[in-house]
Amino acid sequence: MGGGNDAGSDNVIHRMAMDDPIPWYKKRNLRTMYLLLFPCVIGIEMTSGFDSQIINAAQLLPHWKTYFGNPTGAYNGILASALPLGSVIGLPLIPLVNDTFGRRWCIMFGSCVMIVGTIIQGFAFNGPMYILARGIIGFGLPYAIVAGSCLIGELGYPKERPILTSLFNACYFIGAIVAAGSTFGTQTIDNDWSWRIPSLLQMAPSLLQVSFVFFLPESPRYLMSKDRIEEAEQVLITYHAEGNPNSPFVQAEIAEIRATLEIEMEHSKRSWRDLIRTPGMRRRVLIGSLLGLFTQLSGNVVISYFLGDVLKLIGYTDPAFQAKYNLGNQCWSLICGVSAALVVMRFRRRTMYLTGILSILAVYVAWTICTAIFISTHSDIAAKLSLFWIYAYSPAYNLCFNALTYTYLIEVFPYAQRARGISIFQFWGKAAQFFGTNVNPIGTQAIGWKYLLVYCCWIFAEAVIIWFLWPETSGRSLEELAFLFEADEYAKMTEAAVKKTVAHIEDLNKDEKVV
Repeated sequence: MGGGNDAGSDNVIHRMAMDDPIPWYKKRNLRTMYLLLFPCVIGIEMTSGFDSQIINAAQLLPHWKTYFGNPTGAYNGILASALPLGSVIGLPLIPLVNDTFGRRWCIMFGSCVMIVGTIIQGFAFNGPMYILARGIIGFGLPYAIVAGSCLIGELGYPKERPILTSLFNACYFIGAIVAAGSTFGTQTIDNDWSWRIPSLLQMAPSLLQVSFVFFLPESPRYLMSKDRIEEAEQVLITYHAEGNPNSPFVQAEIAEIRATLEIEMEHSKRSWRDLIRTPGMRRRVLIGSLLGLFTQLSGNVVISYFLGDVLKLIGYTDPAFQAKYNLGNQCWSLICGVSAALVVMRFRRRTMYLTGILSILAVYVAWTICTAIFISTHSDIAAKLSLFWIYAYSPAYNLCFNALTYTYLIEVFPYAQRARGISIFQFWGKAAQFFGTNVNPIGTQAIGWKYLLVYCCWIFAEAVIIWFLWPETSGRSLEELAFLFEADEYAKMTEAAVKKTVAHIEDLNKDEKVV
């Protein structure tokens, strides 16, 4: 399927990291940081997963339907899409907060906003208040996501960085499982608390982030960009060299980061205009924008938000069955997401993207055919096969869009524009989610199973675009990738600084041995 992750790269930092024989769990400081990353940062996406299922599962609760007037069509759509709408409104200021106050404060701000929104959602007394609450949650969510994904990529040891950033998105399914499981458990409550309890539980990931985020160190790249050089070096020494200031790897890493940031800052005005200033940045923006669209318009929103409508198409109308099937699908998706994250180092990025999108296409075509056969013949076999294809969708989607999304974004965008780049991705992703959550219920009502044909055609177009536009990024350090589309001279200047540092350290070691 693909070569090793270091194919085609002679980057000194990457090679030194991959040659490190000591695993992360035998490094006390690094192990501690990774264990803290889960409640502080990696778990941020649990809120997104929780949200997708709180709407999906709440629609199966009779008291939720009654309380909000049995919402259908456009009204049902806005109840679901208020969150992505809030996200789009909040996006323009994210880079300012993230790059001015640091990754941790940006996570703290977003988490506090989400806690406020969740409380309002849990105690909403009418539809507009519920919609407003979801909009507030949506406003805070991308602040935490953008800062969290940056912090993971910038703190992680190069050897494990792709796995960490891939696990970031896999945590989506932990939130989805908690939401699906809690609503399944509370459906026996014969009052409004059957939906209020799960709604309030949505604040749990944000409470974890508020409680633990300042136990993590700040991004060393952010610290260096603010001329807090000694603090940045201490973070790298503590966590990437277990406190050894003379580590050749850390000295080389510091030299590479400093040299790269100097070049980046020299050629960047730290504004939104930088995203369209050069051909390389324009291509990055195009990739980030398309990736945002693809992650939400590849048929996943149909399953995540409107599974009940889909199951009704093939004759499964029992709410208890729908709830169990939905919970099982989320558990299965978590297994697929974590598995995909753990193999991300074994294959090239383009290989995983193309394999994943072609698998999604095959699944959607097969699912559409089976659903069409059931509609016309009421075949029990066709209905059961449709259930199978819905489950088969998960490993295909997780292989590319779930496992690789933030890994790829962090690699494609250089430090100076990373927050803006991920914000662009979030904008198009949330806009597509807003579109999908409003259009999908209308489409399935209007043309039934034929609506799935629209996705089949769109997914094919996605595959073609990925084939021609996506660059290979595996096997390189973040600093080397900062000049992926730029002149080779910048990359050579950074590499020269690293090699000079490594040579100096080797000379010192030789002198010590002679003495």
